[in-house]
Amino acid sequence: MLASIGIINQINVSVLHSILFGFLVFSIRHHKMSVKVVETFRECLALAKSDSYEAQRTALRTMASLTKVSPQNRSILAQIDGAIPTFVALATTSSTIQKLSLCILFNLSLNNDLKRLLAEMETIHHLNSIILAPTSSDSGKFAASLICSLAMLDKNKAGFGVAGTIQALVKILGEPRCPASHHILSSLSELVQFQGNCTLAIWAGAVPVLIQIVESADGEDLAGTSLAVLSLLVRYEEGMKEIQNMEGIVSLLVDILGRRCMLSKEGAAEILLSLFDASEDCLRDAARLPEFSSLLADISVRGSTKAREKASQLMKKMMDADLDTYSEPNPGFYHW
Repeated sequence: MLASIGIINQINVSVLHSILFGFLVFSIRHHKMSVKVVETFRECLALAKSDSYEAQRTALRTMASLTKVSPQNRSILAQIDGAIPTFVALATTSSTIQKLSLCILFNLSLNNDLKRLLAEMETIHHLNSIILAPTSSDSGKFAASLICSLAMLDKNKAGFGVAGTIQALVKILGEPRCPASHHILSSLSELVQFQGNCTLAIWAGAVPVLIQIVESADGEDLAGTSLAVLSLLVRYEEGMKEIQNMEGIVSLLVDILGRRCMLSKEGAAEILLSLFDASEDCLRDAARLPEFSSLLADISVRGSTKAREKASQLMKKMMDADLDTYSEPNPGFYHW
């Protein structure tokens, strides 16, 4: 019996030694790899600062590739002195160099612990300038994507508001054929999660711009995101006044319930709920649309979880309302 215990102990010690040895080998290899990566990044950064366009482009492509899928490589690069300011400076140059620099900054922003470091006011101002005057469609998309990524950290949201990013996003969204609309809308959607940014968006004219996107036929996802942003803006008095003053808004929202994608239906239903709470006239005008009740019934059965919930709330408001006491509808709410 004692002999068996001794053999087991010898086996356990042997296994422990194997584990420790394996860990030691892994640590040595890991350290060597980290040292190699640091050396590569330092060499690339030196080339990125050179006067040679080809050297800059090659160096930036290498760093973009190394930081694309490796959180560890992102942390290593961000810790090298002067790395981030170099990319920010290069993001103001020619289109290809700008795009690659923004790509690297975006890769770095995927590490949550780097989002705060990257959201310096100087960087935000550079991103605003690129949004307003991109050297290429890709540069505009990368800048908007970087804003969205950095804004996912709640502590960064207010900084973008102070720096004028909200106004820049709304301005470029209002221009025809904006090539980065999807990315800019995503950024705006993330930023208006902060109450102060909602007010800034309303003051910047976001409500009519978003309604214009909804009415266009450029894409269902654009309309859905726009309605999601609008549903946040109408929670505030200024936003509610803006949307109530939009001609034909009730009819437009009801039309969306019948013809648009599920994301759009969710947004439209949520906005209608806010309108009904704010104005009996809106409830009256919706009730007089013959298709409204059947659309709610259909969504309450075949809609998404959120859409069914909103449809049920709208149906309850309709049933609770004393429709017989309503006067003639307000034609201003109908969408012709």
